[in-house]
Amino acid sequence: MTVEVMPLIQSIDSALEKNVGPHGVRGGALDAMLERAQGALEALRRRHADGSLPLLRLPEKQDDLAAIRDAAHRLTQGATDVVMLGTGGSSLGGQTLAQLAGYNVPGVGALRSPPRLHFIDNLDAHSFETMLASLPLATTRFVAISKSGGTAETLMQTIAALSALKQAGVDAGHGVLGISEPAEAGKRNGLRDLLGKHRVPMLDHDQGVGGRYSALTNVGLLPAAALGLDIGALRRGAAAALAPVLAKKPPAEVPAALGASLAVAAAGSKPISVLMAYCDRLERFTHWYVQLWAESLGKDGKGTTPLAALGPVDQHSQVQLFIAGPRDKLFTVVTVDAKGQGPRMDGELAKLAGEPGFAGRTIGDLVAAEGRATAETLVRNGCPVRTIHVSTLDEAALGELLMHFMLETIVAAHLLGINAFDQPAVEEGKVLAKKYLLGS
Repeated sequence: MTVEVMPLIQSIDSALEKNVGPHGVRGGALDAMLERAQGALEALRRRHADGSLPLLRLPEKQDDLAAIRDAAHRLTQGATDVVMLGTGGSSLGGQTLAQLAGYNVPGVGALRSPPRLHFIDNLDAHSFETMLASLPLATTRFVAISKSGGTAETLMQTIAALSALKQAGVDAGHGVLGISEPAEAGKRNGLRDLLGKHRVPMLDHDQGVGGRYSALTNVGLLPAAALGLDIGALRRGAAAALAPVLAKKPPAEVPAALGASLAVAAAGSKPISVLMAYCDRLERFTHWYVQLWAESLGKDGKGTTPLAALGPVDQHSQVQLFIAGPRDKLFTVVTVDAKGQGPRMDGELAKLAGEPGFAGRTIGDLVAAEGRATAETLVRNGCPVRTIHVSTLDEAALGELLMHFMLETIVAAHLLGINAFDQPAVEEGKVLAKKYLLGS
């Protein structure tokens, strides 16, 4: 069974028992889940129609793009560095989009022309202190992001940045931007209170879109625009993933519903879900997926454990376990057209290296061969594999990938009977951390 919605091509054939053997998903189990997924798709259409799930309206939304582009322009004017402060969903979506433009790509990110983009998503005393001491603060801009305005890590990062700017004699109103929910009477928003006192401009975080679903809001689109990406194309790509849902296609013809049904049908014997991408520019995407899937589905003793992998590097580490270890994993291998791309091998040097067959081949040829080989090797060893192929990795393709997996997660939550949008265990940890910080 193959579903194609250009530029993404998804196939689950190699995950089915009839093709991969006893560790594959039984056809009857998949059919049962697909039947139940119809209810999830109907719910999505209702929520799109009544606007009760704003995420579903983002692909068609255009009226905020100009303001995001203007904010990105003001942010980058005269800047050598832009530092994004935020954690989890306030950061990973932006990182995923920024990587398309070279952010955090080995051998590329450090060579980009200014402004250099930095995402400080993990709180570490030494790293943050070293960064503040090393940055040219007069030409550095900070963006503080917290939906609630009360995220402890973001507040501490922002306070430290404001202190450093003050000591350097830099006006915070020029060097800082904030993104948080609009102020509400009777509701404390620490980030707005803090930045308001320093006359820092603010953008409104969409109140109806949670952090881990916010990549296509200003949270993700601002850093994307700052790096020159086409944010309109990102939204148009997301619309392509949503289109079959709104067109009332049956679940088997909706890629996100098919993927969710496969994952939940396999969950009893495959409690680990591996997403392995064969492209450096999708490395952050795999980590974005890990948070989305884990935080949305890990409730009431349910869910599967997501694992990020990157090819070809993880062929030399994790694949040994994948093939010869416990048969407890469902695999998704994401590949990008790479054949014929990259440096081409000199024939004489290839002979000297003992690989005359490399002559005339490109690095992309090897990456493409390895992606295909890994998927086929897993299948030959009885491991269930879903494949997703991207013909051209551009803004539209990445927008479609992001919306595909957000929809897949929401449908999976419906099948599991849980709420895809809360995170009670995370909130409990936040309360305890603040208690221990204050010494009580």
